Amino acid sequence: MKLRFLVNTKRNRKKSKLVVTPQQSPTKVSPTNEFLWAIIGLLLTVFSTFVQAFMTNSPWAWEQQGLESVPLGVTFQVGAVLLTGCMGGKNAGILSQIAYVFLGLFGLPVFAQGGGLNYWQEPSFGYLLGFIPGAWLCGFMAFRMRRKLESFAWSAVCGLLIIHLSGLAYLIGLSFLNTTQVSFNTLPELMMNYSLTPLPSQLVIVCAVAVLTYILRQLLFY
Repeated sequence: MKLRFLVNTKRNRKKSKLVVTPQQSPTKVSPTNEFLWAIIGLLLTVFSTFVQAFMTNSPWAWEQQGLESVPLGVTFQVGAVLLTGCMGGKNAGILSQIAYVFLGLFGLPVFAQGGGLNYWQEPSFGYLLGFIPGAWLCGFMAFRMRRKLESFAWSAVCGLLIIHLSGLAYLIGLSFLNTTQVSFNTLPELMMNYSLTPLPSQLVIVCAVAVLTYILRQLLFY
């Protein structure tokens, strides 16, 4: 009886070892890739600030209308921020956006309205500050989940949400200071112009970022 009990116990242990599967460890970004994507992300953010985003017309209309570009009414800037996080990870995302904000504050005309220390009074400055936590969160989530299209899309959506929350909080703060451009009277209009109106177009850009990230990370094997 004791011998049979020991044999059964060993068999159960072997079965349990076969059933238990180790959890997948999150993908890690090499320091080299982080450094490269921090530089690439900074350059992309600067140049995309002045490039208007567009999409093509529907494929089923190409025979009648031909291939046409349809402007989205926003720039590719948010897409550059989110792509940096999805491709380079949280460290590359946050470093690139910190560098971008510092370059603008210290005089280089990398912002949409120029640059300089007085730029903090601009209504859009809160959204620029939101690039920093937005890129970090997007990069953190993109490398914590499986390498799937919907995972990249969800990471980019969360990063975009942080950007808008930061911008809205900053607008509310400026309204209390009652600056020349932001007050309680202009606050609803500014919220509409900087958050609600561009949001649908930015969600289209999020989809493009997710697809591009999925293709690039498949090709680069990470």
